[in-house]
Amino acid sequence: MKDYFVDLHIHLGRTASGKPVKITASNQLTLEAVLEEAKDRKGLDMVGIIDCHVPEVLVQLRTSLDNGIMKEHSGGGLVFNDLTLILGTEIEIYDENCHGPIHALCYFGTIERMVTFSRWLSARMKNITLSTQRVYEQAVIIQEKVKELDGLFIPAHVFTPFKSLYGKGVMKSLTEVFQLNLIDAIELGLSANTEMAICLSELDCYTFVSNSDAHSVGKIAREYQKIRMLTPSFEELRLALHERKGRGIVANYGLDPHLGKYYNTACEKCFFTVNSTAELSCPNCEHKRFTKGVSTRIREIQDQSATVRKRPPYIHQVPLDFIPGIGPKTLEKLRNTFQTEMNILHEATFDQLTDVVGEKVALLITKARNGELTFHAGGGGKFGKIVSD
Repeated sequence: MKDYFVDLHIHLGRTASGKPVKITASNQLTLEAVLEEAKDRKGLDMVGIIDCHVPEVLVQLRTSLDNGIMKEHSGGGLVFNDLTLILGTEIEIYDENCHGPIHALCYFGTIERMVTFSRWLSARMKNITLSTQRVYEQAVIIQEKVKELDGLFIPAHVFTPFKSLYGKGVMKSLTEVFQLNLIDAIELGLSANTEMAICLSELDCYTFVSNSDAHSVGKIAREYQKIRMLTPSFEELRLALHERKGRGIVANYGLDPHLGKYYNTACEKCFFTVNSTAELSCPNCEHKRFTKGVSTRIREIQDQSATVRKRPPYIHQVPLDFIPGIGPKTLEKLRNTFQTEMNILHEATFDQLTDVVGEKVALLITKARNGELTFHAGGGGKFGKIVSD
């Protein structure tokens, strides 16, 4: 058994020919850029690219196999220079059983199964060439199709205020939309962690995953997990998500929820934090619309304060570009010295860091590693900030 770093939610901004995939993602976020960044700069061992349903992306993946750039893993997934690519798709669900839209992640072990699912989606989706499109089908039927193709189904960023199951403030339970035994894990999202999620008893039976939802190259691995597997493959991932045969998540790494864009309830215009969306207008600018924070929403729907299930630690990882004093040039110096961000975040000693970036920045990196930083909490769509004194 070995531990592997894994980020299962990475978008593509453009195809190889320059056509848009995820409209809100960077034009630089191509398949080649994702693979290079994930392996060479971030130090990941497995990535989930969740726009693999797009026909041109599938053609590119098949061409890479034919040309020997990639190879198929015997346990599922595609291998590129020791990095395993898991084929995924993010879809939007809005059927008569929910007040969506709700996002979900679907993963498959082979190109052939993704092709089959893509063709099935194309009859139920207006534009198969774009990311995260609405599927005009009941959620349970989608789940059943994923399982028919031996895939994995994970509700995405479940507490985010927009396009998530719990976040909109209408639905309170997975049972209102999904068939529970057809869910393989729960993705928490950037403004929630394990401590917050265990307040819902219906989540006790699921593994939690923490992923970047990267819309640009630099955001890859801002959240990730360390997973114990025999080898980085699709079938080993399945075993790990269900904690079978000694496989499982060793640790989740993610933003301290206070750094997330939606931790607090806040004014949509000036981001002033309020205690409740019951406020008639913002005390700061008199704007009349608020975005309900994840912390507020969880307090509304929680039904327990703890869980009997043993959970892996959720380690509050601060992305390097959040740390004051680390700009592009400083980050490049760190990468040149320590090769990957995983090495910077997990392996480099304080003295080694000091030699490269000086004591002040080195201290912030080690404080971030040890969970000793303080923050101004985010809300309303604005990220929180580190208080650096």
